[in-house]
Order: sequence, then C-alpha cells, then structure tokens
Amino acid sequence: MQRSLESLLAEVPLLDGLEPDELALLAGCAGNVRFAAGEQIFRRGDPADAFYVIRHGSVALETFVPGRGAVMIETIEAGEVLGWSWLFPPYRQHLDARALTVVRATGFDGKCLREKCEADPKLGYDLMSRFAQVLIERLQWTRVRLLDLYGNGDSH
Repeated sequence: MQRSLESLLAEVPLLDGLEPDELALLAGCAGNVRFAAGEQIFRRGDPADAFYVIRHGSVALETFVPGRGAVMIETIEAGEVLGWSWLFPPYRQHLDARALTVVRATGFDGKCLREKCEADPKLGYDLMSRFAQVLIERLQWTRVRLLDLYGNGDSH
C-alpha cells in the first residue's frame, strides 16, 4: 500500500509537531528519491538546492583533508536529515555526501521551501529553529571527529 508523503513526513523526528496543513505545504516541495550504494549525492561547492530525510540506508558525510584524502565526519541514518545549506546564501554544499548503502529518502526542493517560508514567516521560523538544532548537532560531531584526527597526542 502506497503511503502519502504527508503520512511519511509526520513520522520524521525533525518535523514532529507540525500541523497537517504545514506537512502538506512541505510535501508540495518533496518527492521520493533513491541513491545506489557508493553513489555521490553531492560534493562540497555544489549548488545546495535540496535536502533529504533518509528513510532507509546510510550516508557518509565527508570532507577532504590534505595528506589524508576523504575523511568521514559523520554517518547519517534513517530518520535523520541530510543537508542544511539550502537555507543559507550562497546555497552551496559544505561537505561531500556519499551513499554507503542503497538509500531511499524524501528529497525537498530548497527553492520551493524558501519561497513557502517567505510567504509563511511562522513556518519559516519553525523550520529554521529545527534546522538550527541539526546544525548544532553536526558541529558537535565535527568537533569530536576533528579532535580524533588531530588531537590524538601524536605531536611532539
């Protein structure tokens, strides 16, 4: 049985507590996407025109470190959000994202959502507050990962 996007979105922790009409607005900017294992979802510097709610699978967030190559910063799993750069000019990705497994997700058109947020400032504020929490969590994970990479006591 095919479920509506609104019913799928109602189960996403990031969107918990949104009203049905707000979920319907978000669903109007959304669609289902699939990425194959190993597929590059986006690269640092790419246009940030979407974000994804992962429904199945896992995604590696990576950054390039000179002398080390690609370094995984965090793994995004089912129920989590991938992408926040769609919110902030110049709308460019800050990290690389690669599917570790087959990934099924709901993709959101960033431009469509920005327009809906401008038309409905309450919704815009609510989404910005929710994404600010995602940003804080990602920054904390990045800090921990960088400490693992550079703060390991190997320096003389």
